[in-house]
Amino acid sequence: MTTFAEIAPQLEHQAIEVPSWAYGNSGTRFKVFGTPGTPRSVEEKIADAAAVHRFTGLAPRVALHIPWDLVDDFGALRSHAGELGVELGTINSNTFQDDDYKFGGLTHHDRRIRQKAIDHHLQCIEIMGQTGSRDLKIWLADGSNYPGQADILGRQERLADSLAAIHAQLSDEQRLILEYKFFEPAFYHTDVPDWGTALTHVQALGENAKVCLDTGHHAPGTNIEFIVAQLLRAGKLGSFDFNSRFYADDDLIVGAADPFQLFRILFEVIRGGGYAPESEVAFMLDQCHNVEKKIPGQIRSVLNVQEMTARALLVDRAALAEAQEAGDVLTAHEIFMDAFYTDVRPDLAAWRESRGLPADPMRAYEASGHQEQIEAERVGGAQVGWGA
Repeated sequence: MTTFAEIAPQLEHQAIEVPSWAYGNSGTRFKVFGTPGTPRSVEEKIADAAAVHRFTGLAPRVALHIPWDLVDDFGALRSHAGELGVELGTINSNTFQDDDYKFGGLTHHDRRIRQKAIDHHLQCIEIMGQTGSRDLKIWLADGSNYPGQADILGRQERLADSLAAIHAQLSDEQRLILEYKFFEPAFYHTDVPDWGTALTHVQALGENAKVCLDTGHHAPGTNIEFIVAQLLRAGKLGSFDFNSRFYADDDLIVGAADPFQLFRILFEVIRGGGYAPESEVAFMLDQCHNVEKKIPGQIRSVLNVQEMTARALLVDRAALAEAQEAGDVLTAHEIFMDAFYTDVRPDLAAWRESRGLPADPMRAYEASGHQEQIEAERVGGAQVGWGA
């Protein structure tokens, strides 16, 4: 089997983008829970993200959500992030928290509301110019709850027109990333419910339009790694939103519900060239820490991705290909499972120490006193959360 020493150099370039909203208060549709030490500003969110990077070396970028992270001076925010050792990453739009978008945004039958949604994305593109961000990520809550409620075909045509208007304003260095979700908050039909619909729209837009795959946005039993392979084959996998789910879009810590699925996904990413140093596929987390502390929750998440990446790299692909071509089903499966069952944690601990990082970032954070410090300092003001 491939050894850790052989794959260690490939771990050097791994970077996982963390979401600003993971550091704010979140919860269920019934209640959002407040917690000590929660950021009260975008600047404090970025400081928390920088702490994750400091303890792991894995999270050099922070994704922003507009208007949740709206500030007067994004140039100053970019400088603030740089001083803390991180960069501003993907800009995520929001057309699901304004009353005008009750029946859709980019797909709305009312031209005024549709233009309002387009203008919001153009504002996001202006922000990208100030933050140095490459990607504009679009997730739409658009859809309907009842048969006959909406013109399904008309909404697709309006979506195509809206996306084209947004895409036309991107620079050559910027990308439009279209996310899909098969249900919620629309329950009869969703305007971008699956990877095929997303792929159809981005193919019509051009080379710098790609698909975002959120690991929680699929029906139970979906073979997500097959979708990964197909999007890579088409050159249209733009980014991941890594999380876990037990029932639906739970946005839990990635690898918590099904570590084997995460391993399988990462194997296909590596197999398809999506993990190579020159790859433009962005690894991002999309999670809400409802009951656990935010910073250690994100530390645990990026470590889970790193661990499963290492295991996926350990697959002896030459031996696997030989077994596959020989039709040796059980040997091929055994080669695959041997890598998955390999405990890489001791090797990763030594690898981190050799790079001046804590061997165990979780324990190092716990012992650092940082959590107690921010809980003592962040008193007063309004804690940030969904919508702020």
